[in-house]
Amino acid sequence: MIIRPVARGDRLPPQLWLTVGLMVAIELGLSAADRGLLGEPGWRAWAVVRFAFWDMLFSGMAAPVYTAQPWAMFLTHAFLHSGFLHLAMNGVVLLALGKFVAERCGGWAMLLLFAVSAAAGGAAFGLIADTRAPMVGASGAVFGFIGLWQYWEAMARRQLGLTLRPVFATLGALVAINVVLAVALGGGLAWEAHLGGFLAGVALGPLMSAFARRRDRIDRRR
Repeated sequence: MIIRPVARGDRLPPQLWLTVGLMVAIELGLSAADRGLLGEPGWRAWAVVRFAFWDMLFSGMAAPVYTAQPWAMFLTHAFLHSGFLHLAMNGVVLLALGKFVAERCGGWAMLLLFAVSAAAGGAAFGLIADTRAPMVGASGAVFGFIGLWQYWEAMARRQLGLTLRPVFATLGALVAINVVLAVALGGGLAWEAHLGGFLAGVALGPLMSAFARRRDRIDRRR
């Protein structure tokens, strides 16, 4: 048995529209500024300084630009990207798995998974990485969705008495992809955020499953 992230309806939940739409709006504005079409060319640098995740800030080696920055960056980094390709890679997975999770658990539960996974990705990056470079992107949250998906797959297979080999194969493939990308990008891949997000998705599995059961009960009553 394989739980495939195939959505049942045609409409995206509003929470998902809001999340991905905000990422797109931010990247549109920053890209336009980069090309001198809107505002100032320095907008991206301004945003990165204030809203990216900074390991130096996490470790206390740098002072925040504003009071809430050490806490806000755990979420704000997920809405910044290095360009449209980076955004597209994360956005496509978020739209597919986000709709899948929202249909099973509800839009607000999906948003909770996004927030916790993004924050966990930031925490893992801060704890493991040792860099002066900023970390941006929703990949930590993306791996949270993947982690939940694999949790559900593992639980379904256990209930049916099936082998977990496909789950372990998927985990191996994810590790291999991260290694290849890290080498190809010369260390520019925040694999620490991927790890933190994935573990958060797995850890939230029981809670998200409870949301799914509650949603099923409500749907049956209707």
